Amino acid sequence: MRVEDFDMFSTLLKQRSGLVLTRDKAYLLESRLMPVARKWNMKGLEELATTVRTRKDEALLRDITEAMTTNESSFFRDQKPFDQFRDLVLPKLMQARATKRSLRIWSAACSSGQEAYSLSMILNEQAAKLAGWRIEIVGTDISSEMVERCKAGVYTQFEVQRGLPITMLVKHFKQNGDKWQISPQLRQMASFREWNLLGDLSPLGQFDIVFCRNVLIYFDGPTKAKVLDSIARQMPQDGVLYLGGAETVLGITDRFKPVEGQRGLYSLGGFSSAGMKTAV
Repeated sequence: MRVEDFDMFSTLLKQRSGLVLTRDKAYLLESRLMPVARKWNMKGLEELATTVRTRKDEALLRDITEAMTTNESSFFRDQKPFDQFRDLVLPKLMQARATKRSLRIWSAACSSGQEAYSLSMILNEQAAKLAGWRIEIVGTDISSEMVERCKAGVYTQFEVQRGLPITMLVKHFKQNGDKWQISPQLRQMASFREWNLLGDLSPLGQFDIVFCRNVLIYFDGPTKAKVLDSIARQMPQDGVLYLGGAETVLGITDRFKPVEGQRGLYSLGGFSSAGMKTAV
């Protein structure tokens, strides 16, 4: 790939998705963008680059962006955040919202929806305690293809074998050929929308709990700060933010503070784990 083409594609991706690519990742661009070139009946990446420069086709730009964004996910990924959610975060916020009896949860960059549906399974197990509560799970992703997958709730045998307990598979999924579809009841608990984390988040409303895990690792420092500050504006003081195990707010923003004793869990300062037991 020509250097000038790599630079153009990497700049485009940074602007549209926040993804930062260094030149040693040229092979990644080539492998993921060649299918896009073929889809648009182009001979190769040079023609693709020339077309991007000369014709601002939003559908083409969307295909390029979606081809480069990572869609790695699994049910109950890393497990501990979900234990924290069930044993610490949910009880504390239910206590704090006892009068309002309402909780909103955001699965940001939700990929194919396993995180959002993992949360819905936990909430379903707590149905007796949550009787009379209004619980809303919102999943967003930059990829329209992923959002449609989320809404369908259909997964391969490989996907349901990754992290999903067999008891939950039997209880919440129906097999259809070589695929598994999550139950209508759980699909109704979650809604999914196409959304860019770099854009205006205010139309999404306020969230008590935000999962934004394994997303910031693809951004540079200023973009991380922008995204975290935008998320902070959508949360109450005692709301909680989940980041991935390799991510932190330290040195990036002072809006969020780590929740003491809870790795990967952050708050604007109004959430405390004091007096509660949770898995470590």
